[in-house]
Amino acid sequence: MIGTLPSTTPQNGTVQPSHHVSTPDTATLGRHLAHRLVQIGVTDVFSVPGDFNLTLLDHLIAEPGLNNVGCCNELNAGYAADGYARSRGAGACVVTFTVGGLSVLNAIAGAYSENLPVICVVGGPNTNDYGTNRVLHHTIGLPDFSQELRCFQTAVISNLEDAHEQIDTAISTAMKESKPVYISISCNLPSIPHPTFSREPIPFSLSPRLSNKMGLEAAVEAAAAFLDKAVKPVMVTAQDVSTMIRCGQKTIIFLINNGGYTIEVEIHDGPYNVIKNWNYTGLVDAIHNGEGNCWTMKVRCEEELIEAIAMATGEKKDCLCFIEVIVHKDDTSKELLEWGSRVSSANSRPPNPQ
Repeated sequence: MIGTLPSTTPQNGTVQPSHHVSTPDTATLGRHLAHRLVQIGVTDVFSVPGDFNLTLLDHLIAEPGLNNVGCCNELNAGYAADGYARSRGAGACVVTFTVGGLSVLNAIAGAYSENLPVICVVGGPNTNDYGTNRVLHHTIGLPDFSQELRCFQTAVISNLEDAHEQIDTAISTAMKESKPVYISISCNLPSIPHPTFSREPIPFSLSPRLSNKMGLEAAVEAAAAFLDKAVKPVMVTAQDVSTMIRCGQKTIIFLINNGGYTIEVEIHDGPYNVIKNWNYTGLVDAIHNGEGNCWTMKVRCEEELIEAIAMATGEKKDCLCFIEVIVHKDDTSKELLEWGSRVSSANSRPPNPQ
């Protein structure tokens, strides 16, 4: 994993208490979870509100040092937490029951495969609804509340007596094993105080995860050298532009518009590989709507691209810059053409004789 545990973790791997003083208003389940996230260095949570997690979100955003980043959908929230974990050592997203928990799964699966400690917090049904055989909204129409639970290492918190222990176990498991975990908190519990939340919790004891500095520098140098010598370097687009504008990001986004699925075209062409073309810069301008700093440009040739990059790194450096690069659908590398031909041949092999 690239990155380190947050600076709150000393060399012995123990996260020291932050001298958190609890009052009746802060000795709640929601604030306890928020405090524990801050203790492991999570200062931003990526969320999508839903009726089962609204009260929980109230308590999370009330925690000093914990910032809520609202996302457009659960998948974006999950991938944002994934990237955060790569950079900071751990990440967290907050979604709602089933409709949110299932939506975030692709991002969680990616975090699992990449060994990233992503803590997925889900606002769950009211404690009184468990075991009642009721069909609730946000479900798939069955009185089974466990669909998403089968996809995670889980902690389902439906009572306060052992909630602190379940939270601590889930977080420490995520950090020790570098795997995502799932914490479900019933929607009627975040505001309720409990004596276990008024005491300073036991510090986490975690082994430091340090980057291999030499290996990281070598990887960066190799990647830079590869891109420098590339005739047609790949540029990657980003998601959730509205959130980036709202949060004041100064990112440069390149959207490569070739009118369809070029990789599939090189394997097997057909009308299904052509997509309806959008005015992508116009879409970003509409999302911007004059609020925040955002600049867009559409380019059709190398000279215009050079001009756009100069503008994005100069006069518009304090903006989110979105550059749409329009290219021909067959403007691709020799390697991709060869690869497409090989895949086509492999896919078209007849069945072996029985």
